[in-house]
Amino acid sequence: MDETRPSGPLRRGWTTGACAAAAAKAAYHGARGAAFPDPVEIPLPGGSRPAFALAVSERLPDGARAGIVKDAGDDPDVTHGALVIATVWPRPPGSGLHFRAGPGVGTVTRAGLPLPVGEPAINPVPRRMIAEALSEAAAEAGGTPDAVVEIAVPGGEELAARTLNPRLGILGGLSILGTTGIVVPYSCAAWIDTIHRGIDVARAAALTHVAGATGSTSEAAVQRLHGLSEPALIDMGDFAGGMLKYLRRHPVPRVTVAGGIAKMTKLGHGLLDLHSRAGPVDLAWLAGRLREVGGGDLAERAAGANTALEVLGLAEARGLPLADDVARHAWETAARVLAGSGSELEVVVFDRTGGLAGRAPFRRVG
Repeated sequence: MDETRPSGPLRRGWTTGACAAAAAKAAYHGARGAAFPDPVEIPLPGGSRPAFALAVSERLPDGARAGIVKDAGDDPDVTHGALVIATVWPRPPGSGLHFRAGPGVGTVTRAGLPLPVGEPAINPVPRRMIAEALSEAAAEAGGTPDAVVEIAVPGGEELAARTLNPRLGILGGLSILGTTGIVVPYSCAAWIDTIHRGIDVARAAALTHVAGATGSTSEAAVQRLHGLSEPALIDMGDFAGGMLKYLRRHPVPRVTVAGGIAKMTKLGHGLLDLHSRAGPVDLAWLAGRLREVGGGDLAERAAGANTALEVLGLAEARGLPLADDVARHAWETAARVLAGSGSELEVVVFDRTGGLAGRAPFRRVG
């Protein structure tokens, strides 16, 4: 995700779930022989009723399809501008509502997600939104909401390769997502939800060790260090708190937190949001850690350094275990969040090439 946030007020957008529900409602009307409503209005879980312009409307021999271009507002969403298409085939009363994954929408292949294995990756809240939209359409058209609904996103399989769907075991395309129908720009809610789903998948697979890393270099390094499988890797990013709080409630026997010296310095200093928006690296605090490991004469240079990596270089040139000390402090921060889980916790610090710079070894948290 591009995290370069624009200045000024930010425009909200719509989730793929909201677009799918609106497209399904329009397609239902078309399948019943009525005019396609354009724009088409749907209820959202919070009570608002937005209207969506149609980009596609087509009658079929036994159904109809409609499509809506997703507008994510000012959020750097990978699906912004994607076409969400719903094809609806009405069925006799009492047949129920059935979902299919069309081209570009994934299928669940691993346990632990909120849908059974083999189901289309249309999440529970979007399913309810589609059901409610069809109920409205049926009431307006004098029918019943019994139907087969296929959701497709042309090009969705390529877009999904830029998401964590493959790691979660959602194959063949995107997930249809959203709990409110509204995209709040830069809320990072989708990322944190993906962290939670990754933990759910790991637990369902009975994995005993998961590792959350701040970036791709540290993730590859911790995977090599422990020989971890792909489902054991949690894309923590800057959301150490989001991962650790969920692990406290849904524990795994062993947890590793991995990152570079700058992010682990922030964690050691007590921050759980490791993004720059939460504040810069506190080099004065890092200088204090340098004093703890016998580098008091370097502390003034460290406090005036440009980066945490520069301070690490000063320590390594003298053979001082600064990264170990940072890892120890980061362990204490993480352990406070994991308290009560019974997990064993480890913190590892890697250099920019993925080399192991420091470590706080596994210990059981309280």
